[in-house]
Amino acid sequence: MNPTYDFAGQVAFVTGAGSGMGLAAARAFAASGAAVALADVDEAAVNEAARRLTDEGRQALALVCDVSDEEQVAAAIDRTVDTFGRLDMAYNNAGVQIPPTDAADESVEQFDRVHAVNLRGIWACMKHELRHMRAQGSGAIVNCSSLGGLVGIPGRASYHSSKHGVIGLTTSAALEYAPRGIRINAICPGTIDTPMVSDMIAKGELDRAEAEANQPIGRLGTAEEMADAVLWLCSPGAAFVVGVALPVDGGYTAR
Repeated sequence: MNPTYDFAGQVAFVTGAGSGMGLAAARAFAASGAAVALADVDEAAVNEAARRLTDEGRQALALVCDVSDEEQVAAAIDRTVDTFGRLDMAYNNAGVQIPPTDAADESVEQFDRVHAVNLRGIWACMKHELRHMRAQGSGAIVNCSSLGGLVGIPGRASYHSSKHGVIGLTTSAALEYAPRGIRINAICPGTIDTPMVSDMIAKGELDRAEAEANQPIGRLGTAEEMADAVLWLCSPGAAFVVGVALPVDGGYTAR
């Protein structure tokens, strides 16, 4: 049985909430009583996700937001606070994958794109979330890194550098804001059964059987399992957990 949380009266902000791990986290926050702002670059997906939550009697707000644009990020977070009155929890999940590339052949455009979303996007989200949480003197932020933030894999240098950077942002900001009542942590998912991974498999960029074999647990993770980790890190159960990069990877990085 999974633990349950009571987030009634609290507000969560989730990026990449139109599908995959972001959607699972948004649904989990809502099921635990929180009002949830769902942000995603895909307008149709995020509107549908929020509509389903409101149809279930939850408080949900759809926000179209490209996290690589700081002005859009600031506007989305400000609207969240304007709508719900506060900001207690954030899961900065939005990210992109890029095709495997020889490090000597990678284009600057590909490097810039993956860093604009995966690293600068989390920097912008965390910056503007902290503006509001600092005023409150409370809050919990979870950033989405990856097993790629903990290890290296040939052909993935740019992607992994973006995810290593997320951990650097997380640990430094965590030390800065822990004395102010705000906890910042990161999760490092393994290979998770999400639309992004399905797309990689379909394009031949990832072999499912090999990915399953590389995780000692012998299967891909689920989006709901990542949401479980996010909610725990935002909960009072993790009140003494600060600045961690938590592997949620079926044992991949334990080898």
